[in-house]
Amino acid sequence: MSEHIIKATGRNVEGKGASRRLRRAASIPAIIYGGSAAPQPIQLDHEKIWLASQHEWFYSSILSLDLDGKVEQVLLRDMQRHPFKQIIMHLDFQRVDANQAIRVAVPLHFLNEDKSPAGKAADVVVTHELNEVEVSCLPKDLPEFLEIDLSALAVGDIVHLSQIKLPKGVEIPELKLGKEHDVAVVIAKHGKEEAEPAADAPVAEVPAAKVAKKDEDKK
Repeated sequence: MSEHIIKATGRNVEGKGASRRLRRAASIPAIIYGGSAAPQPIQLDHEKIWLASQHEWFYSSILSLDLDGKVEQVLLRDMQRHPFKQIIMHLDFQRVDANQAIRVAVPLHFLNEDKSPAGKAADVVVTHELNEVEVSCLPKDLPEFLEIDLSALAVGDIVHLSQIKLPKGVEIPELKLGKEHDVAVVIAKHGKEEAEPAADAPVAEVPAAKVAKKDEDKK
């Protein structure tokens, strides 16, 4: 697991007015909570955090938060963005205890799809039903992502949640509860098209003579 260091400084002034002033100064108001320590308001450099937020590790990895020279292990738990501007409004970080299991949604990386029999076929579609999955593990065992090898994927195949290879010490809580999910599905395009009626199919016309005969019979 790679180490990702995020620098922050403490702040003593809270409230909406103080947060607005921080944002105008290109900083992000944030908070650290959890563990035995009290919640700690902090501030971070917006540009550096914005660049970090473009990487998936920012959302699914243990972060080393350097707070005024003291490093704490944290997870990003919430991010508030401006509705239309490229501005991060607020961040919530949770302290991590090395001896306590955590639950984190980690990304799925699909490999070798284009090399599989299904990927090489022109008349099939491979759908990814999940892009991430929640895992449970100790912080030291947290993977940044999980890989799914699709090199043997053929038409009609379905990759299930239980087929994901997990690193040692990592579990998927939903499987422990007996819940299964499709992760990737292969669908034949021509089979789907044949099952749907053609939009421009001609409507069968009934000759006027037969319609008149039916009306006469009713009388």
